[in-house]
Amino acid sequence: MSIAERLQSLLVAVAALAGLGAGLLLPIGAAAEHVVLPALLVMLAAVFVQMDAAQVAQARRARSVVAASLVLNFVFTPLLAWVLGAGLLGSEPDLRIGLLLLLVTPCTDWYLVFTAMARGHTGIAAALLPVNLVLQLLLLPVYVLLLGGRAAMVDGATLAESVLLVLVLPLTLAAVTRWAAARYKGADWRDRIVVAPAARVVLPLLYTAVFAMFAWQSRTVTEHALDLLALLLPLAVFFVLAPVVAVSAAGLLRLPAEQRVTLVMTTTARNSPIALAVAVAAFPDRPLIALALVAGPLLELPLLALLAQIVRVPATPDRTPSGP
Repeated sequence: MSIAERLQSLLVAVAALAGLGAGLLLPIGAAAEHVVLPALLVMLAAVFVQMDAAQVAQARRARSVVAASLVLNFVFTPLLAWVLGAGLLGSEPDLRIGLLLLLVTPCTDWYLVFTAMARGHTGIAAALLPVNLVLQLLLLPVYVLLLGGRAAMVDGATLAESVLLVLVLPLTLAAVTRWAAARYKGADWRDRIVVAPAARVVLPLLYTAVFAMFAWQSRTVTEHALDLLALLLPLAVFFVLAPVVAVSAAGLLRLPAEQRVTLVMTTTARNSPIALAVAVAAFPDRPLIALALVAGPLLELPLLALLAQIVRVPATPDRTPSGP
C-alpha cells in the first residue's frame, strides 16, 4: 500500500477543507461547478480501465463466498441502509439519499488493497470486482426509487440517464481502450502504457473533484455543518455491523480463513466515488446529497485499515500469499 493510499482519508479531508476555504474566500464557486463531474468521469474511466473481466472465472472456484457476498451486498446492505436512514435520518431526506447511495454501492477498487493487507484471497476478491460493478450499475436506480421513497424525489428516467452517463459511458470507453490496446499493441504494452498510468491518476482526480465540490458548495457546507454530523451515527453503525454479519456468515458457511477475510472486506468497503458521481449527475440541485457522500471515506478508510488488522490471517511458514 503506497503512502498516498495510506493517507487517502487524510488527503480527502485536506482537499475538502482547502476547497471550502477557497470557496469562501475566492469567487471560484461558479467555475468549480464545471470541474466536479468531468473529474469524476475521467476518474471512473481510469478505475474501470484497470479491471480485467477475465478475473470473473476465479469466482467459479469459491461459489459459497461469492453467493454470500451477493446476498450481503445486494440484499442485506440495502435493507440495512433503508433502516438506518429511516430510523436515524428521518427528517433529513437529502442525507437519507446520500447514505443510501453510499451503502448500496459495494467497492470496486480499494477493498483489494485491504484484502491483501489482511492476507485474504485476492484472486476471489478481484473476481468479485466486475460482478459487483455490473450489479450495482443495474440495481442502483431500483434501490433509489424503491427504498428512497419520497426522499428521492427523482423520476426513473432522470436517474437512469445519470447512471448511463457516469457508469456506462466510462465503463464502455475503458473496455474499448483495454481491448484496442491489447489487440494492436499487446497486453504488456497495455499494462505499462495504459493501465499503470491510469492507476496513478485516480487519487489526484478524486481530490480534485472533492476540492471543486466543496469550493462550489462552500455556503451549503457552512449552513448545514451540523446536519452533516448526523451522518456519523448511521455510518458508524454500518461499519460495525457489516463486518460482524460477514464474519458470522463466513462461520456458518465454514469458509477458509482467506475467504472469510475476502467476504468481510467486500461487505464492508463502499464505492463512494461512483456514488458521488451518480449524486452529482442525478441530483444537481440537491448538493447536500453529494456532500454527504464525501463524509463516507473520512470514516471508512481508517476503519478498513483497522479492520484489516483485526481479521488478518496469521502468517505461517508454509503459507504463500493468495492470488488470482
